[in-house]
Amino acid sequence: MSTPASGPATGLLQPVAAGMLAAFVGFGSSFAVIVAGLTAMGASPDEAASGLTMLTIGMGVAGMALSAWTKMPISIAWSTPGGALLATTAAVEGGFPAVVGAFLVTGLLLVAAGSWRPFGRLVAAIPGPLAGAMLAGILLPLVLAPFQAVGQIPLLMLPVMLVWLIVGRFWRLYAVPAALVAAIIALALDPGALSGPIPDLAPTFVLVTPTFTLDALVGVALPLFLVTMASQNIPGLAVLATYGYRPHPGPLIAWTGVASVLVAPFGALSINLAAITAALCAGPDAHPQPERRWIAAFAAGCAYVPIGLAATAAVVLVSLAPPLLIQGVAGLALLGAFAAALLKGLESEPDRIAALVTFLLAGSGLAFLGIGSAFWGLVAGLAVSALHGRLWRRGG
Repeated sequence: MSTPASGPATGLLQPVAAGMLAAFVGFGSSFAVIVAGLTAMGASPDEAASGLTMLTIGMGVAGMALSAWTKMPISIAWSTPGGALLATTAAVEGGFPAVVGAFLVTGLLLVAAGSWRPFGRLVAAIPGPLAGAMLAGILLPLVLAPFQAVGQIPLLMLPVMLVWLIVGRFWRLYAVPAALVAAIIALALDPGALSGPIPDLAPTFVLVTPTFTLDALVGVALPLFLVTMASQNIPGLAVLATYGYRPHPGPLIAWTGVASVLVAPFGALSINLAAITAALCAGPDAHPQPERRWIAAFAAGCAYVPIGLAATAAVVLVSLAPPLLIQGVAGLALLGAFAAALLKGLESEPDRIAALVTFLLAGSGLAFLGIGSAFWGLVAGLAVSALHGRLWRRGG
């Protein structure tokens, strides 16, 4: 007689179902953030569709390869906080080609962080409270968007927030996808909210010739790299460790960097380890036997490929809908990340003032010398932290 662990429900069906759920939740809960970020950086609708398509396909291929290679549930995702960074950063000199150049450099930095240990240690040495405060500052404008949308487009945004609250009360994981469905229904019921004819929905691939400017490298590439490491790769490794998986981090980070470099010319930002959806593939719901859970991550990768081929439809929806509605849905998707980042930034009392300076400056939208506020927030926070450290040592 077969044991429960050997039956069909726990043989392949269970991890495959878990992986497909992770892919749909991962895409549906935050694609609006990615599109908003690419659009804010000057991408045309076709370039944004190309970026989202290749990013999703790249995630799928990387997830299949790394999970099959390690036989661990290595889930791959895009950098949702990175998309938020782009959405709240002022346009850079050189336009979208310069941003694509920054995406390439971000991928190379990820390769360096994974391949050269001193560089990885240098990144890890950035104080956790300051990294959390910087991320919270980056997310601040977007998490305010749902409430701004209630004031400006209440008939569209209020039903979305109501669905988000009710579904989140009982099934937190499905709250944002449900809110997205509510937004689509609200738009369908109010055709006047959509602007322009519906274009072709076929997959879109646009090669963008990258250019390199100091403005984009310092204002986009460096903050995007730091946010990706601090809010995706490091938490992703922590989630794996929670379930007993301890892969060597260097090769994983380096290979996600390689994948990022390959998809960047199509307008895609960085590929990295999953943090939020990783638990769906690494936890016991994916399979009772830990050694079989890699199948869930592999299945998620398989699901991302056809989702990516249909990504143009998602971009069309975003491009036709009122921008504030899309920002509002994106803000709802980021509330949890914002709360965790703010808590991380303020939990250490000795670092609190430096973290507050980082948070407020990063969220201010200040651009100086063409460089965005996220970079200056981190620089200011490090300066205050160093100053206070010297003063405390003298006073002690």
